[in-house]
Amino acid sequence: MFSSLSLFILNFFLRKGSMMDIGNKLKQLRILKGLTQEELADRAELSKGYISQLERDLTSPSIATLMDILQCLGTSIGEFFNEEPEEQVVFGKSDYFEKVDAESGCSVTWIIPNAQKNRMEPILLTLEPGGSTCPDTPHEGEEFGYILSGSVSIHLGGRVHRAKKGESFCYACDRQHFLTSKAGATLIWVSAPPNF
Repeated sequence: MFSSLSLFILNFFLRKGSMMDIGNKLKQLRILKGLTQEELADRAELSKGYISQLERDLTSPSIATLMDILQCLGTSIGEFFNEEPEEQVVFGKSDYFEKVDAESGCSVTWIIPNAQKNRMEPILLTLEPGGSTCPDTPHEGEEFGYILSGSVSIHLGGRVHRAKKGESFCYACDRQHFLTSKAGATLIWVSAPPNF
């Protein structure tokens, strides 16, 4: 069932239980399955006190005991020890990527790296006085913007709409569209699906 190397590695993690936070993982899994400590103990033929000690990392289970507990929780040792990489939720300047287009007087800062894989793509757009974004042809989706400073003109098809600091805009991308600013502006601009 397990190779000697697998058993060695598993024993190592069990001895270093606090590193893997085995107790907390067992507790989360038990709660997720809607079981009390007593119910899990009954299913695994263990005492409630032992389950409590395991969950508080006061003791480490043997391989056989851990396998029994995980079977009662509907998972395997492989799934239990499979650590998923932690998802990055907060991003800072070191994560940003900026592209400056001096000719059009605008700079685009991607404030969420690899946002193309998400359902939306937010950018920080800075328009210099007289600056403009490149006209975008009609495409699927919607775009939203919030003006942080200055003001912009939103060109949609043959119409122009204006928005200033503290105002927002939202439109379907079914017409040619682009932004301009006479005096300069900074805004958060979001495309869904990603398009920038």
